[in-house]
Amino acid sequence: MAKPGHSWSRAPAGKEEEEEGEDPLDARIARTGCLEQHRELQECMEQHRDWRHCQTQLRAFGACMARREQREQ
Repeated sequence: MAKPGHSWSRAPAGKEEEEEGEDPLDARIARTGCLEQHRELQECMEQHRDWRHCQTQLRAFGACMARREQREQ
């Protein structure tokens, strides 16, 4: 049976990321204006390895994305 959470981890920003260029997903999220909320959610997930401990960050990211959708309509 799989453990709760996920098994990925994000490499810390640094020289390696500069050499490879910007992550396409980060670039796409940055265009939404919600990159800060997304990064906070990623950091929480990396620390806790369980989305249930990251509800505040998850809601903040979801609210940001919902505001973006409303602006586009």
